Amino acid sequence: MCGLTGFLSKTWFEQEQTDALLTRMLDSIAHRGPDDSGIWSDTTAGIFLGHRRLAVVDISPAGHQPMSSRCGRYVIVFNGEIYNHLALRKKLVQQYKHQQQKQQRQWQGHSDTETLLACFAAWGVQQSLQDVEGMFALAVWDRQKRQLTLARDRMGEKPLYYGWCRDAFLFGSELKALRQYPGFPHTVARDVLSLYLRYSYIPAPYSIYEDIYKIEPGCMLTVDAACLAHKPAHAPTAESLCNGSKGVKGIGWTLQPYWSLWSYWSLWSLQDQIKRSDHLDNFLNEQESLSLLEARLLESVQLQSAADVPLGAFLSGGIDSSLIVALMQRQASQPIKTFTIGFEEQGYSEAVYAKAVAQHLRTDHTELYLSAAQAMAVIPQLPTLYDEPFADSSQIPCFLVAQMARQYVTVALSGDGGDELFGGYNRYFWVPQIWKRVSLLPYPVRQQICRLLIGVSKRGIWKKKIFPLVPVARAGEKMHKLGQRLQGVRNIDEFYLSLLAEWRRPEEILALTATQTATQEPKTLLTRREQWPQLDRIEERMMYLDAMTYLPDDILCKVDRAAMGVGLETRVPFLSHRVVELAWRLPLSVKIRNGQGKWALRQILYKYVPQELIERPKQGFAIPLGDWLRGPLRDWAEHLLDATRLVEQGYFVSKPIQQKWQEHISGKRHWEHSLWSVLMFQAWLERQKEKI
Repeated sequence: MCGLTGFLSKTWFEQEQTDALLTRMLDSIAHRGPDDSGIWSDTTAGIFLGHRRLAVVDISPAGHQPMSSRCGRYVIVFNGEIYNHLALRKKLVQQYKHQQQKQQRQWQGHSDTETLLACFAAWGVQQSLQDVEGMFALAVWDRQKRQLTLARDRMGEKPLYYGWCRDAFLFGSELKALRQYPGFPHTVARDVLSLYLRYSYIPAPYSIYEDIYKIEPGCMLTVDAACLAHKPAHAPTAESLCNGSKGVKGIGWTLQPYWSLWSYWSLWSLQDQIKRSDHLDNFLNEQESLSLLEARLLESVQLQSAADVPLGAFLSGGIDSSLIVALMQRQASQPIKTFTIGFEEQGYSEAVYAKAVAQHLRTDHTELYLSAAQAMAVIPQLPTLYDEPFADSSQIPCFLVAQMARQYVTVALSGDGGDELFGGYNRYFWVPQIWKRVSLLPYPVRQQICRLLIGVSKRGIWKKKIFPLVPVARAGEKMHKLGQRLQGVRNIDEFYLSLLAEWRRPEEILALTATQTATQEPKTLLTRREQWPQLDRIEERMMYLDAMTYLPDDILCKVDRAAMGVGLETRVPFLSHRVVELAWRLPLSVKIRNGQGKWALRQILYKYVPQELIERPKQGFAIPLGDWLRGPLRDWAEHLLDATRLVEQGYFVSKPIQQKWQEHISGKRHWEHSLWSVLMFQAWLERQKEKI
């Protein structure tokens, strides 16, 4: 795993200046690649590439980047792993033999980067990307066409930012590299801030900065050096990047999917897989489907376990991570290393379950129980670590388990993706059940009930006399939340979308500038229904949208920044595109059954781990955030939420935030997640001002 950065510029730089600039950009992301560093430039063409290396496959100097193809046409900086690169080498060798070339292919080393360059030379960039299996972000310069291509893996495991700064086109693995460029504006995209408050993360293609974007999963952006003469009028805009399924073109640049939900021509499009009518249950029985899934997962785990450095796995004791560890251990000749962290607070730790699974599988298990003080010590690092506002509070334990694992291994496999592909989230069961009941009532009646639920849950007498009789934890809180989520909802899809929103009306807390009359929240896939595939079942629509939004922009972002912050490579076997394609061909009945998700994964896991070690309520990677904000984090939070401070900064309206804060610290309500999104923006903003 590595970090990359660079720029296209028509401004003339002296070689010494460009080397110093690239070095500064690379130094800012040194944590992504502590083992090696390299730069390359062609000042005539105005292209400058930089790379930081974490050596995982071929740790010799033969894997150094930037790397040139043997033919001299392509130069690449690459972050990631191509898991099938050995198979691709065999294919290339066979092609050379078939063409009866006089000189056999001579490899300089055994790095996947060298393989990828050879594929580009033989088949072109787009065809090669469709043939590779892996996770990656890359920038490749075509010296013949004087053309730069940026590309990101199919499911969005690795990040890649790009955008314009004055007369230069910038790109990099993290925003902190782009910020090193002279004159970077640091202008907050206020409309994007609305998306952040709604979802607690910033969805692609947007970033927190104006004119800076993320490459979306499965997409490639091609930029000609000549396009520099046409900036800014013909540069990509946020709206143009979201305008449909056929790609976007401008003068000198093209953005298009090579595998994605928008691509109607790609053989490997997820949308194509969803549209297929030949579900496997049409020609395979249930047991054969399970056997096929297990074989595909075994293949993915085997490919992703290849490394020239120590390798291990995260183990929470849940279904997904336990299955990945079980399949790893099945193929290993010695105990694999597994890692778990727990918290001293009761009800927030799954470490005891992970330990039981590890003992049964006989892994080399390491666990660490953390105090609140140890966990909270991470918080000051979060704005730098995540580089833009990011408010999934499980980022804290995620960083800590990565930090612990890095002491023993360089690569760790995780179980991410299982929920989205196999129906693991609770909303996949509760949304259909609740809507089946409430939809029987006319809309006006539903709205009256919502107002009643919200009002009743606020009144002390009802809280004291009624809700204690209801055998549900925090019944009043849940009634209030249900009333809020159903308020204004007219169909089941709107109900699902309401569950995704932390702040359902972000415009109510966003301050307007002198030139604004209203907040214009940008469009995303979640609000562009014309881009959704035709799926009859709400469960499948939710799984699809989660896989394309929440998974890459929250879950995978969280893991990448946390792990790379300590120089740890993470790999996700569930997100092999072959596993993804198979998952979408399996019928819903083998994913969700009897009100329980991940049925197929459970059946495979029970072959390796007793059912009683696994079956328990889904917990997640939670921390006692609400209690911390009322206790040891209170002074820190009050400093960032100070009313005068909010008014002076001009991003938020103080009153509704202060109201939630007072309700939370008094114990009347639990607003920790809504407040956390504001706090993470405030902490990020404070850190930016320190660096400017």
